[in-house]
Amino acid sequence: MKSFRTLLIPSVAFSVLSLGCGMQKPLFPVHADTKTPLQIVLEQLDAASKSFKNAQADVLSDVYTRSIKAHDTEPGSLYVERSGGTTTMGAITIDPGTKASTKIVSFANGIFQLYTVGTNQVDVFKATASQAKYDSFLTLGFGGSGSDLVKNWTINDQGPETIDGVKTEKLDLVSKDPSVLSTFTHVTIWVDPTRAVSLKQIFFAPSGDNRTATYTNIKLNSPINKKPYAISSKATRINH
Repeated sequence: MKSFRTLLIPSVAFSVLSLGCGMQKPLFPVHADTKTPLQIVLEQLDAASKSFKNAQADVLSDVYTRSIKAHDTEPGSLYVERSGGTTTMGAITIDPGTKASTKIVSFANGIFQLYTVGTNQVDVFKATASQAKYDSFLTLGFGGSGSDLVKNWTINDQGPETIDGVKTEKLDLVSKDPSVLSTFTHVTIWVDPTRAVSLKQIFFAPSGDNRTATYTNIKLNSPINKKPYAISSKATRINH
């Protein structure tokens, strides 16, 4: 279960939409009155991704372990930032009782770090060999384009749903990368295509385990206080 949790902490972290940079070619060369709802949503994502700079949100994670039929919930927060065609992110999980951070995740310059506060240990993973895969998850519903979504995922549009008064489109995604399927059989997202953000995501593992992430207090293109996401320089680093 540790590897499943590690991959899922940023949910964004591990977050589905690849970066939408520069001008996009039209997804579907058809007249507006013949477009399907999915085509409209994907083109809205293309448009919204062009103005996306960053997003911040509170996160409530619910990890379900099938073998023991148990749920484990953790609150937290995250940010995703795009600049010059690169993606950086930070995520925190918080102890509900003490309100203190228990884990900090960061991704920058092709390096993924997982800091466990209680052990003062940082697990470090270089993503150079699979940079595009990391980017596709880290921008899952946060600034990604519809064009790249089509390129990387087989999409089943399950229709509109309203979450917290926001109209979203529920999309079920199956990766076109076989190596991803060994970790996630599919991912379901509830995306607001006009802002290119997700309000909810569920990651499904082959074991029957799953993780649900619900995002609230979403802020777009605002200054980010990165101090809470800083990892101690005195922590023990373990390279993987």
